[in-house]
Amino acid sequence: MTQREKLLETIHQNPKAVRFDDACKIARWLGFIYDGGQGSHRVFKRPGEPIQLNFQNRNGVIPPYQARQLIAMLDKYGE
Repeated sequence: MTQREKLLETIHQNPKAVRFDDACKIARWLGFIYDGGQGSHRVFKRPGEPIQLNFQNRNGVIPPYQARQLIAMLDKYGE
């Protein structure tokens, strides 16, 4: 199992502890492009996708509802 596969499996198993940096990395893997943000927020958009991903850095992790949105995009665009 590759490091990437392990990370994706970890996110599926525990959406309450997704690291902010990992969420940003995965968004890029899925074809999302960084589109700005202020303060602790980062916004990612994907051409042709009406839903954008917005991550907030809360002590190094993202809120669970944002992790669930990321998981939905993983299910939609993941390999």
